[in-house]
Amino acid sequence: MFDESPSTWRGEMAATLRIAGPLAAANLLQMLVYAMDVIFVARLGEEALAASSLSISLFGLMMWCFSGMTGMVAALIAAELGRRRHTVREVRRSTRMALWLGFALGLGGMAICLFGHEIMLLAGQEHRIAEMAGRFLRVIMWAMVPMIFANVLRSTVSALGRPLFATMITALAIGVSALANYAFVFGHLGAPALGLEGSALASVITAMFSFAAYVVAIRLDRRLRRYRLFGNWWRSEWQRLGELVRTGTPVALTILAEAGLFSGAAFLMGLIGASELAGHAIALQVASLAFQVPFGVGQAATIRVGYHYGAGDSAAIGRAGWVAIVAGTGFMAVTASVMLFAPKLVLGLYVDTEAVRNAHLIGFAVQFMVVAAAFQLFDGLQAVTAGALRGLQDTRVPMAYALFGYWLPGLGTAVGLGFFTPLKGLGVWIGLAVGLVVVALLMLQRWNRRARLRLLPA
Repeated sequence: MFDESPSTWRGEMAATLRIAGPLAAANLLQMLVYAMDVIFVARLGEEALAASSLSISLFGLMMWCFSGMTGMVAALIAAELGRRRHTVREVRRSTRMALWLGFALGLGGMAICLFGHEIMLLAGQEHRIAEMAGRFLRVIMWAMVPMIFANVLRSTVSALGRPLFATMITALAIGVSALANYAFVFGHLGAPALGLEGSALASVITAMFSFAAYVVAIRLDRRLRRYRLFGNWWRSEWQRLGELVRTGTPVALTILAEAGLFSGAAFLMGLIGASELAGHAIALQVASLAFQVPFGVGQAATIRVGYHYGAGDSAAIGRAGWVAIVAGTGFMAVTASVMLFAPKLVLGLYVDTEAVRNAHLIGFAVQFMVVAAAFQLFDGLQAVTAGALRGLQDTRVPMAYALFGYWLPGLGTAVGLGFFTPLKGLGVWIGLAVGLVVVALLMLQRWNRRARLRLLPA
């Protein structure tokens, strides 16, 4: 995939889609892995589902941030491939240090999980729910290191031209998750019935399977095997580790800023009303599903732009970035149209739109989806443009954009319109849109001015 550098827009589009397609598919399949846990836990009752949801919110936020931080290994590897100097050794060093960093982050995350019960009590949760969540977190915490390792290897193999492995392994993980949940939640196949902790154990098994699957795939693939990614695993490369921390930390904080806005929106909706909160949850689920495609395109942009950055080809950098931006926003234009003109058709996948008991929920969800359709383009734009900037190893200023855009114009508008105007829940969603629009436009302006800002290689 990196044996040639396309000199045409069509060639660059093809190269980008070869990476983006499998990664977007893997992102969508990953949502099914998460959904599998919910399907089984929901049968245990409301308390178990509440405890699981709270635990996954904390665990998932840490995992998202840690994965964003270690995922910068893709940009470093792509640049090394572009430079074509000592490629095997440099790729191995970057992968090794990303695994070291992932191990350290995982240990920190596990330490936080040990205090899950206390964290839930500080958050004002009921004592029984907090106790259940604490037990759940003490089991699922063992999934953190293998999950981070699997993400590092996913980023590595994708940068090395094997993104299809991510799709295949994630698809297999769905089956492993379903089987492990079936066995350990309810005690089938000779396994003990562990209830809620059984679902956490299923997540640990799924994470270990995914990591092992990547190791096996790397060992068996002729192209990947020549990099000897697991060789000399004990050798330190402090400069490379520092580079990962320097470029990856702003990515983690950017993710935290965006997640904080949307988590805060759910809290605001809960203060407004139960129907508004339920409608918000469904509409956000639809928007999140659509977002997985431009997210995959953004990951591909990081790799393609990073490759040309290493090669020192400014013209190719521009082509790679703009091609990804067009592809990502183009897809979001399609999903926005569906959400705008056929919202009930989409909502019907999640809830019975004809049931009288769901009338209020559907009414609010339809309103929110109209706003979601409006910000779909900007959500895709900020995701892809941020990915392109990461390919230039430019992460600090985009982090500042995210902190500013999401928390000042975004959250400020949500609070102002949600609580001081008759718009209420709709006003909160307008605030989400404002935050995304501001961040997207700031990111796009920085990408457009990359030469004047001296972000391009000399």
